[in-house]
Amino acid sequence: MKPFAAWIVNTVCLLLVTQLVPGIYLDGWVRALMVALALGLLNTFVRPVLRLLTLPITLLTLGLFILVLNALLFWLVSYVIKGFHVAGFGAAFWGAMVYGVLSWLASVMLLGDGPRR
Repeated sequence: MKPFAAWIVNTVCLLLVTQLVPGIYLDGWVRALMVALALGLLNTFVRPVLRLLTLPITLLTLGLFILVLNALLFWLVSYVIKGFHVAGFGAAFWGAMVYGVLSWLASVMLLGDGPRR
């Protein structure tokens, strides 16, 4: 049940991102569900491989390249799912940043996924 709740929370966060970041548009809540699922799958399966492949540049940039990687994955989803529009890399960068912060805050507050003591 927890993965389903996380999916719904991330969908709501994605809908908030479309309101907060200019250049990001969604054609309804059904598309938001699809985009949240696609982002979750990419972050689970593709992102670890990409992080490993880009480890040298990530080390050279002191970890800042991970932000670029997040933006590229966010932008990639806009090409895969019709009805999700990202205007450019800048919008993808800020959208990924805001989405990451919002989904982290929401998961800590609503799902109790904070640090363990």
